[in-house]
Amino acid sequence: MRTSDYTLRTATPDVLDAARAVMLDTVYRDFGTGYVPRWHGDIVDLVGAYLAPERHTLLVAVDAGGEVVATGALDSRGPAHPPNPRYVAERYPSGVTAQLRRVYVRPEHRRRGLARRLVDELLAFAAADGGYRAVYLHTDPAVPGAEPFWRSLAKVVHDEREDAGGGQAVVHFDVPMA
Repeated sequence: MRTSDYTLRTATPDVLDAARAVMLDTVYRDFGTGYVPRWHGDIVDLVGAYLAPERHTLLVAVDAGGEVVATGALDSRGPAHPPNPRYVAERYPSGVTAQLRRVYVRPEHRRRGLARRLVDELLAFAAADGGYRAVYLHTDPAVPGAEPFWRSLAKVVHDEREDAGGGQAVVHFDVPMA
């Protein structure tokens, strides 16, 4: 399949279970952590996290057979300290920071441009909002392909692997606004 064989759309209640499945499969398979409420609570409450708040969104990519195969979300919550470094949290305050979240693609649909299309749409959403000054995200570099993908689109602002003790081993990025 080519990237044009997929449809991107704003998530609606009828696709939330399928979107949640993509997310949970990712945290179990790729992260190896499984569901951790303090990190993944938004996955359980997709309506409260992304559909109900006016400045938040959840996108899905649907294949030709109607299956949700990828997700991407954006919210207005900046990174919290702790667990993130203080200066990262101060640089990206809630309310004026659009945080990219849950950009996940099922393994058999990767390398087809879906993540990039999702990010482009999320950046357009942030720009249209008018109230965001920055776009932020963090990633776990242990996830296959995640770090090179984000380095191709964004600028590293902090790599916790370089901290004494390695921090959470998370890489923090600043994404140029659309």
